[in-house]
Amino acid sequence: MSDTLTSNAASSARRRAASGRLAGHIIYVLRSNPVTLIAFAMFAVFLTAALVGPWLVPYDPLASNAAATLQPPSWQHWFGTDQVGRDVFSRVVVATRLDLMISVSAVALSFVIGSVLGSLAGYFGGWIDAITGRLIDTIMAFPLFVLAMGIVAALGNTVENIIYATAIINIPFYARVARAEVNIRRNAGFAQAARLSGNNDLSVLAFHIFPNALPPMMVQISLNLGWAILNAAGLSFIGLGVRPPTPEWGIMVAEGAQFIVSGEWWLALFPGLTLMLAVLTFNLMGDGLRDIVDPAQRT
Repeated sequence: MSDTLTSNAASSARRRAASGRLAGHIIYVLRSNPVTLIAFAMFAVFLTAALVGPWLVPYDPLASNAAATLQPPSWQHWFGTDQVGRDVFSRVVVATRLDLMISVSAVALSFVIGSVLGSLAGYFGGWIDAITGRLIDTIMAFPLFVLAMGIVAALGNTVENIIYATAIINIPFYARVARAEVNIRRNAGFAQAARLSGNNDLSVLAFHIFPNALPPMMVQISLNLGWAILNAAGLSFIGLGVRPPTPEWGIMVAEGAQFIVSGEWWLALFPGLTLMLAVLTFNLMGDGLRDIVDPAQRT
């Protein structure tokens, strides 16, 4: 009984030590790269807006007010009002949740599918590699945004279909990176040592090779998060994305573009600026994410 308690205590101590080392490593990465620290701080702002923004905005983002149409930015309406009197600031903040949800869901789905296909193709080769290669080449043969337009137009412009379309066009990026990284490392010394220790091929691939292939894939994830937001906004801009009056940055830019000539610049400026900052944030996070997950950086 005492041996069991001692073993459990030792396991808990090891887990706490590992968590402490990981936290210390993350802090070290953020402190050593000010640009990464700024990017993560900006991401925290967007994440906070997505989680609690709908309860903090001063106005209902869907409520129209005919007496307050097309008002410029003021203390009452920080980003002005739109053509039906809705508060632009409230709509920009509330739209953060939907845009981040589309981006993160699409990239997560494409990362899982692409990394699995690419890892299997790079490790086993043969017919798995041939079939995966032809599938990836077929997707890449089309202009990616045009392919996303076709998928959404065929399936319908719902949020779920936008996520699926964005995920499909992102799969080749992860599949190619995973295949190249796994193919390089499948005969490395640590992989052979893992096989000699009695691990089967899937265990060697999942627990020894794939973690070493993550750093370049994390950079790809950060880039694709920003690109996924642009893709969703682009689909909404041309009328194939989220349907009005749902708050979404692409819809707001499309609606505001009609009023730029008449002088109501704020309708397109603030949603477009927020969209630009979100894409910039994800792009700047790439180096930090790579350093955090890189096993060599933690030694």
